[in-house]
Amino acid sequence: MQVILKEDVINLGFKDDIVTVRDGYGRNYLIPRGLAVVASESAKKVLAENLRQRQHKLAAIKQAAEDLAAKMEGVKLSLLAKTSKFGVIFGSVTSIQLAEALQKEGFDIDRKVIYLKSPVKEVGEYTCQLRLHRDVQVAIPFEVRSENHQDDLEMPKQEEVVAEPVAKQEEASVEPATEE
Repeated sequence: MQVILKEDVINLGFKDDIVTVRDGYGRNYLIPRGLAVVASESAKKVLAENLRQRQHKLAAIKQAAEDLAAKMEGVKLSLLAKTSKFGVIFGSVTSIQLAEALQKEGFDIDRKVIYLKSPVKEVGEYTCQLRLHRDVQVAIPFEVRSENHQDDLEMPKQEEVVAEPVAKQEEASVEPATEE
């Protein structure tokens, strides 16, 4: 089944694209939610005419996205998150937090255009993708730091973790024997 997308759909296509989808996905999900219409011959002709008329406007939108991408070229974000003493974040860093950090830098970016490849659940340096336009994408590096354990982030040593319980068990077994 061919449909014309009315909005951008992640992992499927952009607005005004003609895509082929399975019948059930088109009829039961895309069309009822208003994300697409059936791509009949008349709908394709209407789409072609609309695209021809909007071509100048679309070029201006793409140019604005390219200008914004050029301004964002040297931006590096730094986020604070509550963590354990081992650097594991309570929860995760989301696109909402990244959008707020970008807004503090002076860029009004919608959270829906920010894509993270995998959930950010530890302190460290990462990169997110901003999809400003179908042809314009920007990679923004960001660093996640601990809010509550600034200086004392360290990984546990296996020897220390194993040695302490053994020593306590030996003391516990020795003490009752000496008291009797």
